[in-house]
Amino acid sequence: MIAEQGAQVLEYRHDGEPPLIWLSPEAAYQRGQSVRGGVPVCWPWFGGLGFNPDAVASRYTLADPPAHGLVRGLPWTLVEQVQSSQQCVLRFRPDPDELPDEAPGVTPTLIVCLDQHLTLTLVNHNHSESEVALSQALHSYFAVSDSRRITLQGLDGHPYVDALDQWHSHLQQGPLTLQGETDRLYLKLGNQLHIDDPGWQRRITLSVSGSQSAVVWNPWVEKSQRLSQFPDDAWQQMICIETARVLDDMLVLAPGQHHEMAVRFMTTPL
Repeated sequence: MIAEQGAQVLEYRHDGEPPLIWLSPEAAYQRGQSVRGGVPVCWPWFGGLGFNPDAVASRYTLADPPAHGLVRGLPWTLVEQVQSSQQCVLRFRPDPDELPDEAPGVTPTLIVCLDQHLTLTLVNHNHSESEVALSQALHSYFAVSDSRRITLQGLDGHPYVDALDQWHSHLQQGPLTLQGETDRLYLKLGNQLHIDDPGWQRRITLSVSGSQSAVVWNPWVEKSQRLSQFPDDAWQQMICIETARVLDDMLVLAPGQHHEMAVRFMTTPL
């Protein structure tokens, strides 16, 4: 299921399996507001604008810039649908009339490919006559049996910035298991990350191209009680691993340049 508002994938699962994508049971479908769960598109900045590199943040003078950019709550248009016996490909673009005047001269396109797996590709094309810097993320919420028991593979040995530790830098030692609220921006990553879930006896693999950064987020107990559209115990049922271009991995596009950031979600028995 995909919402045209935000071109947001809301649900995805294989027959006979638990859901791959987590959607809040308290999800609210309101015009102009992102739905909690699924895969929101964060663009042309990620998180709070002020936490982005100056090359990204300095171009905007909005009095109250929304978290995670300009397009999560905007209508997108299905501009192309191609279907065969093997796959279905959908292309979405935001309505240009809905974008604020300060939006960069870059056209984002989200391509959703459904075959045996789910692949999302965020394409940026710089139509302006100047260089544009932006940050972005596919804010994927994954369904898990119990976030306290999962293990995240593929982060070992990679640097990260901890948003809960005054944005200090650290180096990941070994696989990651969650011990509390987690909000980390990982950098210099390879092209695969894994969620090992012993409760559901499965591995979720993220195969990535066009990105070397990812955000790992879980609100845990206390913050869950402050989040909208989020049951108090929902932190146990989800983990966000967001394919991204953030911090030093921000995307810089020359005039006329285009870029593709893609992630493919697969499940295999554990």
